[in-house]
Amino acid sequence: MSEGDASVRRTAVVTGGGSGIGRAIVHRLAEDGFATAVLDLDAGAAERVAGEARDKGHEAAAFGGVDVSDRAQVDAAARRVRDTLGPVGVLVNNAGLTGFKKFLHITDEVWDRVMAVNLNGPFYCAQAVVPDMIGAGWGRIVNISSSSAQSGQQFMTHYVASKAGLIGFTKALALELGPAGITVNTIPPGFVDTPMLRASERKGLLGGTVEEHADRTPVGRPGRPEDIAAACAFLVSEEAGYVTGQVIGVNGGRNT
Repeated sequence: MSEGDASVRRTAVVTGGGSGIGRAIVHRLAEDGFATAVLDLDAGAAERVAGEARDKGHEAAAFGGVDVSDRAQVDAAARRVRDTLGPVGVLVNNAGLTGFKKFLHITDEVWDRVMAVNLNGPFYCAQAVVPDMIGAGWGRIVNISSSSAQSGQQFMTHYVASKAGLIGFTKALALELGPAGITVNTIPPGFVDTPMLRASERKGLLGGTVEEHADRTPVGRPGRPEDIAAACAFLVSEEAGYVTGQVIGVNGGRNT
């Protein structure tokens, strides 16, 4: 498998692929010709998204019930992906856990759970599939972080800390894996209209409506999951082989 051979069939794993940004990434990578593995804690959601991709004639498979904070589950899922779709060439670490709490109300349990999903999860997933990439001499890892790690966000200290750690993880791993032909980048989305964002709006956690925030965004609208998927599609492409260790903000100008 050589750099520049666009005809090579490659397998992409998308964690948290059952909804929102993850779902959009699954569909975009499937359309771009990747055999796509949809990993999600929600088995039904994973199967729905994989089924949507298959209905369009794409190769996709669901791997549900996978908690990325559990190394044994991640390793088992990686083995199942290899058996079903082949060695992994692309990993998109999208699965994440959000939360709003005043700093003094964040318990050890809440802190540890957010860190386990948002930071340990990408660590476990990368360790599970990087050997495939090293063996192929080619690989792409995209970590979905958050623009809040660049700007900060009140009442989200635990979440912001985990996503800031993911940015550092990206930069360090890119330096180590570059010589093996593997790129590692991160996309910190900013204010993307997803079911998770709308749920936060209904709880009054955004400090206004989605539309009010959109009016204060330079491009005048909230982000769409497809905006993140488009950036991800570039970063996993052959053309992005010289792009690694980078923070590619997709936020409508909210963070520059």
